[in-house]
Formats: sequence, structure tokens, C-alpha cells
Amino acid sequence: MIKDMIFGTVGGLGLFLFGMSLMSDGLKQVAGQKLKNILESMTKRALVAFFVGAGVTALIQSSSAATVMVIGFINAGLLTLKQAITVIIGTNVGTTATAWLVSISGIGSLKISLYALPAVGIGFLLTTLCKTRRNKGIGHIMLGLGILFLGLDFMKDAFTPLEESIKVQELFISLGDKPLLAILAGAVVTMLIQSSSASIAIVQLLAVGGAFGTNWQTALEVSIPFVLGSNIGTTITAQIAASQANRNAKRAACAHTIFNVLGSLIAYPFVLSGLYSSFVLIIAPWELGQNTIAPSIAIAHTIFNVANSAIFLPMSGLLAKIVLKIIPERPGEALVRPVLLERHLLETPVIALEQAEREIVRMAKTAKKALREAIDGILKDDRKKLAYVLEIEDYIDTFQIEITTYLSEMSQVQLSNEVAIELPVLLHTVNDLERIGDHAVNIEEIAQRKIEQKLTFSEPALEEAERLRIEISGMFDNIIDALEHDNIDSAKMALHKENNINIMQIEFRRSHVERMSNSKCSAETGLIFIDLVDNVEKIGDHLKNIAQAIIGGLQWEGVKPKNSIEY
Repeated sequence: MIKDMIFGTVGGLGLFLFGMSLMSDGLKQVAGQKLKNILESMTKRALVAFFVGAGVTALIQSSSAATVMVIGFINAGLLTLKQAITVIIGTNVGTTATAWLVSISGIGSLKISLYALPAVGIGFLLTTLCKTRRNKGIGHIMLGLGILFLGLDFMKDAFTPLEESIKVQELFISLGDKPLLAILAGAVVTMLIQSSSASIAIVQLLAVGGAFGTNWQTALEVSIPFVLGSNIGTTITAQIAASQANRNAKRAACAHTIFNVLGSLIAYPFVLSGLYSSFVLIIAPWELGQNTIAPSIAIAHTIFNVANSAIFLPMSGLLAKIVLKIIPERPGEALVRPVLLERHLLETPVIALEQAEREIVRMAKTAKKALREAIDGILKDDRKKLAYVLEIEDYIDTFQIEITTYLSEMSQVQLSNEVAIELPVLLHTVNDLERIGDHAVNIEEIAQRKIEQKLTFSEPALEEAERLRIEISGMFDNIIDALEHDNIDSAKMALHKENNINIMQIEFRRSHVERMSNSKCSAETGLIFIDLVDNVEKIGDHLKNIAQAIIGGLQWEGVKPKNSIEY
């Protein structure tokens, strides 16, 4: 049994995390701005977000599944931290539906893993047969969800013997007069079986079977601490899901844990004094007995989650601030959020355009950071910097979606000729900056290959790479200055540096081939170095496009702007 538990847990956890990653990738491909806008509109108000979480959880009968979905949404950048927290608070209320089903009809919770295999099959077919990015993304979502729930099912099955174990039942009974230990036991059991619904169902069945005695008020008082503990234990699923997700997803999982732990601490004095069970008996419209102990436990579960939500829902903003203190923002993390794109300014296109230009400057600074971390990572074999490149690339993608959508919405209103001419060029500038982020990721990938193969650059190669880094960094600084201050001279200096980079590319390629032919470096190292040079040169090309647009007054080539300066 122990071997089965270990194998089931390890394999299930691997499937769970892999499915989570696939689902997040699929959401990023499919979501686009429409789904983001839908989620934003549904979760803009805390109360609506709360009911969304409660409703979804009640439908799928799994707070774990609903919370994992929320973690996936926040990891894909579709929900803000505060929105995610309010939805998660709602999932705690929604999960009480399962206890009521067990109480009223004896029906167990919906086995959501039943649908996992069809999801895996359909998802695989979509990713294999479909040609469009959107349909492949849907396939990744289905495949990820299927694998995720299969993993969760393996973990649950690994600990099924605990649900049926006489010793576990004896543990529940022996802790009945020790509320604090009972809370801890409920949390541990729920963590192991990965389902608060299942652990509460166990408590209900034990109580109905007379395991806590036939004094039904005492049986209720014994059951309540286990119910509180199960609410703490269920947060482990979100923690597992967030372990491979971004920092905002980790914060949402942390908020989930804080919310349930604090709620249990608040409820504990009432449990200890007997007031909690007395309140349940006041609300319950029946005489407490063997046939009504299960629904009474369901009431206790509902009271906890509804009261906890009533306390913390108005404090969701404060909760977000607390987890930001626990998991603070990195220096560049705030760059992920375009903050100046106000929709109400779209009716004043000139001002709206200025706001978009400011965000494009921030996007350019973010792209420069990605490039800097990528080059530093490959030269210093620093995996931490390389991992940060992937995180920054997500920020750049967010900028592209937000700014492109904003400019597209602006194009729907009546525009002056000046704004109408500048608008499409800014769209191309955004695309150029996004492509720079892609090339930074390319450098990250070849850097990982370099580290894995334990390759090292020769001293001449390191010197050439440093020269290249200085030149492209200077070119980036010129472009940022040109964008920020409409500085034509800086744009011209950027073009001069781009020409230098082209010359360097030819020179460095030639010198590296010579080193390889003289056996001063290996062919594998040479290919990686040349890939680095080529990617930097392509970044220079994209920056050149932006420089030419600035020099042209942000107009299409061939359209001479007013007060234009010849170059």
C-alpha cells in the first residue's frame, strides 16, 4: 500500500503540473482580448466575481478544480490578483454544495476525472489535426485539463485506502475531544486525499454511523473542527498548481491559504465555547438525530464558508496587499501592467494617442530588459537570468495585446488626419518590440543549450560578444530616448549603431569560423555564438524600423510629413 501511495502521488503530481502548464499555454493562445474582456467584466465587481466562483464550483462540485482554473487564468494574465482572490473566495462557498448532496441524497461528488480521458483524446486530436493557432490552443486547454485531472485522480486514488481505513476512522474519533488537533488532522487528511468534499463526506458518514456516539449534539461538536481543518487542507491543491506558475498565481494561492487559516482561527473560539454548534442548532429546521446529523454538518460547513466570505470579501484588496508583502514584486514586475490606457480617453484621440505612446516607451524598456538578461545569461551561464527572460516575454506579450487593442479601438472613432497617419505606424512599432522579445527568448534557448552541453566561449568570443552587447544596448537607449522625447538625433544615432552591428556580424562570423578551423573552439560552441550574433543583428533590424518611423515623423514611407527632417 505504501508503494502504491508513493508511486501514485509522484506520478499524479507530475501529470498535474504538466497539465497545468499545457492549460496555461493554451489559454494564452486562445484567450486573446475577448476572453480577457469577458473575465474582466464578470469579475470587475467583487460580489459578481464571488458568485462566479461559487457558481462554477457548485456546478463542477470541486473547489480544487475551480481554484486550479483560476490559477490557470491568472497565470495566463487573464485575471488580476484582486479578481482572482474574489473568485477563490467564492469557490469556498460553492464547495458546500457537495456536502448538501451527500446529506440530502447520498450522492457522492461528481467524479470530474471521468471526463478526463475524453478531454485528453479530443485535445490531442485538436492539437495534431488543426491548423489554426486558436484551435490548437483549444486542444492544449482540453489536453491540459484532462491530464491535470488525471493527475489529481491518481493522487486521490493513491490515498483512497486512507478513506476506508479503520485506523483513520479511529483517529477522527480519538481527536474528537481535542478541537485544535482535530483541525490539524482534518487539514492533513484533506491534503492527502486532495478533496475537502471527500474528507467532509467521511466525517458525515462517520457521524451517521455513530462513530462519534449517539449523543448527536456531541457528535456535531466533534465534527465541526474536522470541517474547519478540511477548509485549510484543500488549499494545498492551489499551492501545487501555483508552484510552476508565475508570481501572481503564487500570490493568489497564498491568499487562498491565508483566507482559510484566518477564518479557522476566527471560528476556533466559537467552536471551543460551544457557540458554533449552538448556532447550527438554532438555524437547523429539524430535530438533531441520526437522520439529520449529516445535513447539520453541511450547515456547519456552509456557515463557516459564508461567514468567512462575508468577512474577507470586502477586504479582498487588503488581502492582495498582504500577499504582495509576503511575495513582493520584483523590480521589473510592475512593467507587466499597462496603466495609462484609459478607455474614456478614446473619445479624445490626440490624448489617447499620447497615452499609447507612453506605454510603447515602457514596452521598449521592458524589451531592453529582456535582451539584457538574455545576453548576461548566455555570457555568465546564469539560469536565473534566463528564467527571468521568459517571465519578461510574458510581460511584453501583455503590452502588445493591450496596446494593439487600444489602438484598434481608437481607430473606430473619428480621427484627425495627423492621428490617422500615426496610428498604423505605432501598431508596427509595437509588433517590432514584440519580435525583439521573441529574439531574446531565442537567445535564452541557445543559452540553455550552451549550459546543458557545458560549452564555454573563448576569450576572443567573449570580447566580441561584449562589444555587441554594448552596441545593441546603446542602440536601444537611443530608440527609447527618441520615442520618449521625439528626438530625431537619437533616432539617427540608432541607425548609425545598427550599421555598426551589421559590420560586426560579418566580422565576428568570419573571425569565429577562423577560430573553429584553428581548433580554438568547437563547432558546437561556434554555432551557438553565431546564433547569438544573428539574433542580436535581427534585433537591430527591428530597432532600425522604429528609428526610421521616428525620423519619418511616424508616417508611412513615401508620405512626407510636415516639418520633416531629411536623413
